[in-house]
Amino acid sequence: MSKTDDPVALDQWYAVETATDVDAEPRRTRLLGQDILIRRAPDGAAVVREIGPGGVLGTPLPAQERYGCLWTTLGSPRRDIVTIVEADEDDRRMVACGWVRMRASGLRIVENFLDMAHFPFVHTDVLGAEPHTEVPYYKSEIRRDVDEVWATDCRFFQPQITANQAGSMAQLSYRVPSPFVVMLYRVSPYSPNRLDAIALFIQPIEEDLCRAQPVMYLVDTESTQLELLRFEQLIFLQDRIIVENQRPLLLPLDPRSEIPTRADSSSVVYRRWLKEKGLRYGTAEHAARQ
Repeated sequence: MSKTDDPVALDQWYAVETATDVDAEPRRTRLLGQDILIRRAPDGAAVVREIGPGGVLGTPLPAQERYGCLWTTLGSPRRDIVTIVEADEDDRRMVACGWVRMRASGLRIVENFLDMAHFPFVHTDVLGAEPHTEVPYYKSEIRRDVDEVWATDCRFFQPQITANQAGSMAQLSYRVPSPFVVMLYRVSPYSPNRLDAIALFIQPIEEDLCRAQPVMYLVDTESTQLELLRFEQLIFLQDRIIVENQRPLLLPLDPRSEIPTRADSSSVVYRRWLKEKGLRYGTAEHAARQ
């Protein structure tokens, strides 16, 4: 497939590689249907270029290294890369969990990340367990001043809240700062006056194919780096099975396409936000019109 012409998708920043993996050896990948080449120049700067017909390289694309990843864009973003203030706090544990490739729209992955109702059935005895299946009321909104989706006052019983912490009622907030980035904030069990931050960066390769990497910023004084990594990878690989089996693979924005429940409040608001933006890439409606 060829590069999209969707201006909303083009004018976003995307994480496309782990920064420490970028070196002088060129790496080829794909973003929004466009082949790109990544390498590190002799002066240490990361360089990203589109690969045109016949392998001809285009002029360098914008590139930034932030949050352990290399970011680029195929368009002209009006906003900078999402701000994660927790990343600048020296006492936090930063864990980049590795890229996972998934046959699904990146928008489906964001929606799955927002969904608490699947915890007891997909992440059994870790993030949820029967009979604790009810999702208590929470607030979902589009924050117009920052143009982000937020879900707050979220609570859910989790049997294993961290790699080394036994179960309790987790207090959560969700944030979607751009269509292909989603974040979870959780009251830290190690420091109740602070929030752990878990970001999910998504690289849409094609409309129905992407890869994603969770990056965690934790207040955790007990777990080893390997324990933290394994815990998050287990969760994410369980999610992969569910996301890849959803149909359609692309995300429907028409509210009549899928019947929501009260627990789907954040999903409903996320879809409404995407529709307001006019995003087409990765949506079921766009595929139907092609």
